[in-house]
Amino acid sequence: MGEVKSSRTPRSSSHDSAGPALPPGDTSNGADNWYTSDKVTVRKVTFKNQYQMTVVGNLFVPKSLNRRTKAAALVVGHPMGAVKEQSANLYATKMADQGFVALSIDLSFWGESHGRPRNAVAPDIYAEDFSAAVGFLRAQRFVDRERVGAIGICGSGSFVIGAAKIDPRIKAVATVSMYDMGAANRDGLNHSVSVEQRKATLARAALQRDVEFAGGRTEYTSGTPERLDENSTDVDREFFGSYRTARGHHPNTTTHPTLTSNSKFMNFYPFEDIETISPRPLLFVTGDVAHSREFSHEAYRRAAEPKELVIVPGAGHVDLYDRVGLIPFDRLTSFFRTHLR
Repeated sequence: MGEVKSSRTPRSSSHDSAGPALPPGDTSNGADNWYTSDKVTVRKVTFKNQYQMTVVGNLFVPKSLNRRTKAAALVVGHPMGAVKEQSANLYATKMADQGFVALSIDLSFWGESHGRPRNAVAPDIYAEDFSAAVGFLRAQRFVDRERVGAIGICGSGSFVIGAAKIDPRIKAVATVSMYDMGAANRDGLNHSVSVEQRKATLARAALQRDVEFAGGRTEYTSGTPERLDENSTDVDREFFGSYRTARGHHPNTTTHPTLTSNSKFMNFYPFEDIETISPRPLLFVTGDVAHSREFSHEAYRRAAEPKELVIVPGAGHVDLYDRVGLIPFDRLTSFFRTHLR
């Protein structure tokens, strides 16, 4: 059933960590990654996935909830390379404000969840974490077992689709700023990576396995750049503006996956058989200027009904991580209220 720990509210700000002061970042459009609500209680919880790895989450429960009734519940997954304190807690709190029980989780190998090596890429285990979280929620006496849904942000959007394809206990799925982490690694954004470039990446990762097998230093790849310069891309600057500033920085992650494991994404095809999720509903949310919008459009094209595509005017990819003035929480609320009746 999982262990419920202290009711003390978990740390919610990067300013709690020691170290040099961070630039504040752009907090326009209501950016509020560290949002808390006096209408919600928060507890840290732990439970095991099927591989007996400990998954750590924050359980958000509306104070107004009648514990003698059964409520709808949601699992919320963080962006790839992030932790639950980045975006997932915000979404979970906002949905708890609307009466849902919500559970934000650290995916295995990241944040407070277990798994070694740290920062490993394992799409199958990430999907398993969502299913394990659904099991945890279904075991709570105040949760309706048949009214559990899930939200995946960025990379977690593809992981939750992977979970929903094989776990019919997930009754409704929403993704926000979804990245198909398989296609992003195989093909790059807008199919900008050639097959030869892909092979070179795989060759580098394979040779690094030899280095690490012999006891050499672990190498990391991708994620958010540590600094910007004249060669930094717009996408680099977008991620840097959140993860490397007080707006969204958290000391529990570097955002960089291990190089040798990142190649696992090459074999990850979350949209294959996405139509089999039907008749359970899917909601895809993306910004009209998001560099990742191709993935939400492709998932929507391939999914069967019922499905919805919400395009947020003026929103980029990272904007939908925390800019409360842009995130369509009203649409998320109506979607889950309709489909988790």
